[in-house]
Amino acid sequence: MASFSGLRPCLTFLLCTSMVAFSLIPSSTSENVTLSLYYETLCPYCANFIVNHLVKLFDKGLFSIVNLRLIPWGNAFLNSDGSFVCQHGPNECFFNAIEACTIQTYPDVMQHFRIIHCIERLSLEDKLTNWVSCFGMNEMAKQPIGCYTNGHGNELEKKYSDETAQLNPAHRFVPWVVVNNHPLQEDYENFASYICKAYKGTQVPEACRSLPLENESLEKDDQISIHQVCYAEKPTSLA
Repeated sequence: MASFSGLRPCLTFLLCTSMVAFSLIPSSTSENVTLSLYYETLCPYCANFIVNHLVKLFDKGLFSIVNLRLIPWGNAFLNSDGSFVCQHGPNECFFNAIEACTIQTYPDVMQHFRIIHCIERLSLEDKLTNWVSCFGMNEMAKQPIGCYTNGHGNELEKKYSDETAQLNPAHRFVPWVVVNNHPLQEDYENFASYICKAYKGTQVPEACRSLPLENESLEKDDQISIHQVCYAEKPTSLA
């Protein structure tokens, strides 16, 4: 399983070899499959999905046919005065905005995914007090933090709020994974099979050649229960 453990150049052998491989593959962005992840930062099931499952996008060339979009809003909502209420309290609102700023500051998906993966890994390990370390020690690394402190992060979050509210069907929980406008619902961990099935291009990656294209994970009703999620309901007020 792929793992990111820091923010040095070429963090892992997998990511380094993936970068090289992608540079050798002709661009086929118009044929790529769009995977959108709607999530919230302090939902442990979102963190687990990002750290232990979504990272598989970078295995066996799968990422070469994917346009990955991360939308850190989740089950939050707006008060009438425009303030945010997040399911897991103010800290979640803070980290949602920090990750939104990260996406804005580092538009290259590999860069912002690497940082978000680092933050979510620390969340799983109950080490979020070390989150600043995920940005490294250079001047550019301070920009996402500045984005939050100057209020731009909240502007980005409002846009993510609008997008999440327009989902059809509406999301029922997070992580909520959508592949080419098709919500995977409880079958979200099987995203690779959906990507491969949706891809119509000619540059078929090894990952698709080794995966079944028919989704079988929901054949039995009792299998749905293995997917743990944070349901969309009125947030609790946690510090």
